[in-house]
Amino acid sequence: MGSKVITSAKEFLSVLRSLQGDECKDSVTFEEDIQILKMKANSFAVLNISCGNQPVFICEKTVPKINEPDDQQMDETSYCCVDGDADVVQADMGPQPLTIMKARQLLSWYTVSQNTNVSTVDTNPVLYPLWVRCDMSDPAGTSWFGAETVCNGNKVTSVKLYSVTGKGSSVDKASLISLDELIQEHNKRHHPSSMVIKGSARFNLFGSTVVENTMIESQSSVTVDFKWSHVESILETPPLSSTATLNIKVASGDMRSPMFEMYRELEFLKIIADGLRTGETEWMEPLETNSAVNLTKAYLDELQKTAETVQDPAAKTTEKNKLKSESGSPIFNCFLERGDLDFVEQLWVWMRKSVTSYQDIGDCLKLVIEALRHGDIKPWIHRDSCSSLSKLILQSYNQQMDVVSLTGLTPVNMLLEMGVDKMRKDYINYLIGEELTTLNHLSYYLSTEVDLQEQVIRLRKLHHLLEIIVICSTFLGLPYDRLFLLTQSCLQHYKTSPYDKDHEFKLQIKPALISHFYQEEHPLEWGVEVSSGQGPREVRTSLQLSDRPLIDHLIFETDYPSETFNGDGEEPAFFTTTVFSRLVNFA
Repeated sequence: MGSKVITSAKEFLSVLRSLQGDECKDSVTFEEDIQILKMKANSFAVLNISCGNQPVFICEKTVPKINEPDDQQMDETSYCCVDGDADVVQADMGPQPLTIMKARQLLSWYTVSQNTNVSTVDTNPVLYPLWVRCDMSDPAGTSWFGAETVCNGNKVTSVKLYSVTGKGSSVDKASLISLDELIQEHNKRHHPSSMVIKGSARFNLFGSTVVENTMIESQSSVTVDFKWSHVESILETPPLSSTATLNIKVASGDMRSPMFEMYRELEFLKIIADGLRTGETEWMEPLETNSAVNLTKAYLDELQKTAETVQDPAAKTTEKNKLKSESGSPIFNCFLERGDLDFVEQLWVWMRKSVTSYQDIGDCLKLVIEALRHGDIKPWIHRDSCSSLSKLILQSYNQQMDVVSLTGLTPVNMLLEMGVDKMRKDYINYLIGEELTTLNHLSYYLSTEVDLQEQVIRLRKLHHLLEIIVICSTFLGLPYDRLFLLTQSCLQHYKTSPYDKDHEFKLQIKPALISHFYQEEHPLEWGVEVSSGQGPREVRTSLQLSDRPLIDHLIFETDYPSETFNGDGEEPAFFTTTVFSRLVNFA
């Protein structure tokens, strides 16, 4: 019997080692009906509690693949009810658990394969931790079994075993385990001489909200994670002495954002850039009722009239531009609207709101260049303007303009240059004006040495940064020192990382800065951990309460009405997840 177990353990070890050593493979089938995955533990909320972000093996039941029926089969079964529907349902069920008996067997093989006193197998390199989905068929209702090796140097000396149980959500706080009961459970399992008790909690500060029992979804979110010691009771509010970390994920395009108008402007810029790259352009609906050509004519006529007055043309044009460009919300104007738009920037504003074709772009620029060539207008531009149109304007001052052929993609390139130049100034103006960074730190984003497509990408990075800063400033009211630190972190991240709208930025803050947001709110997650031992021999007993189940392969009952949500004035319903660990020493 013992030799059979050792043989099975070696076979299992061989499969795990092949998967661990093959960088190109992330899954393998074992014994026909078991799928072993190689993944990061933080991909699973419940495993993140114990394993963080280290790679792990996940064992689960293989879901049968469904073969697509051909047209003839579809015709033959289209008028009758077939059993094949059950297979379709099964394919959509997600990950499937193994039986408790099979899960225990896999953990036994994993443990035996790592015990050099039983098996002669080389334990180097050390295996990733193993986690097995379970069907809760034992009296404890186990949903996961886990195992990881504990080493002394290069030698495996023991294995740490985990078990996870879960319960459906309940609004009855009396049904929750008490802190004393959790401590007693840890004492019963480990008999420690001393223990450490730590608390953790996550609160939602900004994101999806509930209004009159209706969930308003948002792709943006700001949550805060608390960690503290000396827990006194279950679901206690994190003390002000806690460490707090903001998790900030902002998706551009949220209509609630003060940056929404700027987002629309950037989207138009991106449409032009994509059109140049792919040859296909899907124009946005114009924001102006007048055509682009008519708006350009009116703008040139206004400048010509202004030039005939004795007033300072630059000052008057600036004032008129300021009045004309005041569109969008007052909050938006407060942050990013500049009052010093020059001629090219103002022309961009009108054109981006009205052009609907390449023909529009060419016709508008033709009107402008003819007015410059004939000396009808002498507009002012910023000294550091670098677009092709700006260079023509400078040449027009000396009546020595280059000949420009407005054919092919030339007009589109010119418009893209105008937009990039204008929007880059908008972003830089805000960051420098708020003293959140310096020009030296912005050199990567200011560079004109890269092509226009890359400049647009870097503008998108800057826009994402500003979306984050503005939300933290307007909605959370964070002080200058936190905003400065967050800005530097984002700028540094995007120097070496690609644009990612789903990236979550983190920022350490003092709980007192946001106490008014969370102290009267219900947490999304609340946890307590009782631990004893030190280093890799530490064992823990932890309880996690959450507004959604952390175990994704089972369906839990809930006594909370499905048609309502945890909202203001309502008692929250929490799912309960408990994780136990124990140490098995090799003699």
